[in-house]
Amino acid sequence: MFTVLSLGFMILGIGSISWVLFSMWAQAHSDYYVETTHSHYSIPAIVEGINSKSDISLVLPTPDKNLYSVYPDEGDNIGSLTIPALKRKLPIIQGTGVEELKEGVGHFIQSVLPGQEDNCVLSGHRETVFRQMDNLKIGDQLIVQTSAGTFTYEVNGTRIVHEDDKTVIVPTDHAVLTLTTCYPFDTPGYYPDRYIVSAILVNKKI
Repeated sequence: MFTVLSLGFMILGIGSISWVLFSMWAQAHSDYYVETTHSHYSIPAIVEGINSKSDISLVLPTPDKNLYSVYPDEGDNIGSLTIPALKRKLPIIQGTGVEELKEGVGHFIQSVLPGQEDNCVLSGHRETVFRQMDNLKIGDQLIVQTSAGTFTYEVNGTRIVHEDDKTVIVPTDHAVLTLTTCYPFDTPGYYPDRYIVSAILVNKKI
């Protein structure tokens, strides 16, 4: 009888330990899935949900004919973003989908193109193109080069917002460049905050 009870408790103990280990494994893989689907391979949620291909035709901005004769297609390389303070020059890709953000900085399709009078929104991953973006300071320059010319923006503000804060993509009455990425920068996992850098157009060469 004692042997049977001992065996029963032993089996119960092994089962409990196995369940704990399985739960830890499942949680680790769940965290990895959330991280890879929300942080590494998808756009920041600030623009997520309104950037599907079915929505694109509904809200495309009108390109300034003096700057751009046509609106670029999704996946097109539309220029480069140079960040002197970080010693970095990055390609700008039209769109903020999975494939576009693998290639460089993504231009939010429902925002105006660089140099236009309104809010131009660029998104990128915190681990790649926009790593160390929190080192940018007021007065730092962001230089965008496209087929229309060279546009120099000056950083005039940074902030941290929740992923659902749509004020990041609202229209403006002057030329603005908005950079957005996931936050915090050095902590693994998915976090529902975004780091925002705002800059105003201070010079353009067409």
